[in-house]
Amino acid sequence: MTGIAVLGSTNMDLVAYVARAPERGETVTGREFRTIPGGKGANQAVAAARAGGEVMMIGAVGDDEYGTLLRSNLEHAGVDTDLLHTTEGPSGTAHIVVDDMGSNSIVVIPGANGTVTALGPGESAAIAGADLLLLQLELPLPAVMEGARVAHAQGVRTILTPSPVQPLPSELLDCIDLLIPNEHEAAELTGSADPHAAAQILLSQVPAVVVTLGSKGCLYAARGSEPILLPAPEVTAVDTTGAGDTFIGTLAVALGERRPVPESMAWASSAAALCVQRPGASTSMPYRSEIDAA
Repeated sequence: MTGIAVLGSTNMDLVAYVARAPERGETVTGREFRTIPGGKGANQAVAAARAGGEVMMIGAVGDDEYGTLLRSNLEHAGVDTDLLHTTEGPSGTAHIVVDDMGSNSIVVIPGANGTVTALGPGESAAIAGADLLLLQLELPLPAVMEGARVAHAQGVRTILTPSPVQPLPSELLDCIDLLIPNEHEAAELTGSADPHAAAQILLSQVPAVVVTLGSKGCLYAARGSEPILLPAPEVTAVDTTGAGDTFIGTLAVALGERRPVPESMAWASSAAALCVQRPGASTSMPYRSEIDAA
C-alpha cells in the first residue's frame, strides 16, 4: 500500500449553489446551501485514502465545531489524524459559489491553517517514512518549504499543487519532483497562456509537470521525454469543486504503485470525472472500486 503524507490545509466549505455567480456589487438568490468538509490538503488526503493509499494528514484545525467535524470526516475516510493538531480559534473556511455550469469561485479564510508555520514533533519523521509527500499553498510558505526540504533530503517523492498561485522560490522548486498546476496557474507562473509552452518553461525549474486542463484533459511533460496529452472523459459536470484534488490524490496512489505515467493519469482522470458529477468536494470523491469500474 502506498504511504502518503499530506502537509496541507483543512477547511470547512460553505457552498452556495446559484444559477449564475453575482457580478461585483450584485445580489442574487441561491437555491441551496451546504456545509461540506474540504481544504486542498484534506481533499487530497481523502481522495488518496479512498483510492487505496495509506494516508497521514499533517496540519491543524480549530477548537470549534467545524474542527471536530473536519477531523471526523478525515478519520471516516481512513486518514490518520494523529498529526492533525487542534489550535485555539476558528478552523479554516472556504466560501464557495457554484453556478449551474458547475463552475466555482472561492474565498479561503485560513483560520487554524495559518498557525502551521513549521513542522512539529514527529512530523519530519512521518514525512521521511512516506512514499510520497503532497503539498499545496494554503499553509504558510515556511511550513511548505520545510516539508519539501525534509522530503527531498530523504528521497521522498514530492508533489506540489501551486494553489493559491503565488511566486515560487527556487529553494522550494529545487525540492519538487512533480508540479501540478491547472492551466490558469501555469499561465500565471510562466506568463504563457499556452499549456504546452508553459509546461516547457516550468521544466526549467522542476523535473516533471502535469498541467490539468479541466474538460480538455491533462498534459504531462518531463525532462528528456515527449509530452503526453490525455483527453478527459466526457461527462456532465454538476460541481467541479475538488476535481483537481481528486485527480492529484488518486494520481499519487497510482504513481506510488509504480504504474506507468499514462495509466496513472488515465486512472486519476476517471476519478476526477466521477467527482464532478456529484456535488461537494470531499463528499464527492470516488472509492477505488468505483474508479476501477469507470
